[in-house]
Amino acid sequence: MELKLTLNGKRIIEEIDADLLLIDFVRAHGCKSVKRGCDTSGCGLCTVLLDGTPVLSCSMLAARADGHDVRTLEGLQEEAADFVGFIAAQGADQCGFCNPGFVMNTIALLRENPDPTDDEIRAFLAGNLCRCSGYDGQLRGIRAYLNAKKREG
Repeated sequence: MELKLTLNGKRIIEEIDADLLLIDFVRAHGCKSVKRGCDTSGCGLCTVLLDGTPVLSCSMLAARADGHDVRTLEGLQEEAADFVGFIAAQGADQCGFCNPGFVMNTIALLRENPDPTDDEIRAFLAGNLCRCSGYDGQLRGIRAYLNAKKREG
């Protein structure tokens, strides 16, 4: 079947198998930040933005993205660069494996709610599995970023 979508700003038209998962499609197109973790929609490592909304690409057929805009971390480097240093400064990037999923969901959160409470941050990031840091570092990093933005503004 023919798939037409925009991946990180680039229009792609390609013949695909009907059972191709979106994670396999984006990885085949060089988006290695999208990782396979659990294959059961439980870890968040495969998060991409579909028309700006976070989706788990390991449980979505690529065909469902037909006609849509798909963004991965590779296409959001400038936006992500604003706050990833704050997360790293809190020691929340110990092994780094979960970082792309956290970053993708943080981008989506801050687009939707530029001034979230700690509980709103926790709720939005709840679908991301991190085995190293216990999540408090990510929360502190996001909060530090938001506080810095308030001081600038």
